[in-house]
Amino acid sequence: MPYYVFRLGMFKVLEKQGEWASFKEAKAHTNELRKTLDPKTSDKYKMMFAENEIAAQEILSAERELDQRLTGDDW
Repeated sequence: MPYYVFRLGMFKVLEKQGEWASFKEAKAHTNELRKTLDPKTSDKYKMMFAENEIAAQEILSAERELDQRLTGDDW
């Protein structure tokens, strides 16, 4: 399975930046892209290991449930 790198723009719009066979190459490219980000924007770069591009996009787009143990006064 390949590693996919996406740019998450405004409104969680995913823009594919590339696809790599090895973790090391994908991670290095992701780190280089992150260095170019403007801190004034909310854009992010995310790397995802998935069976295909569609699966990677679905994982990144999925809403995550809030862990109730991390809310309230204890947080």
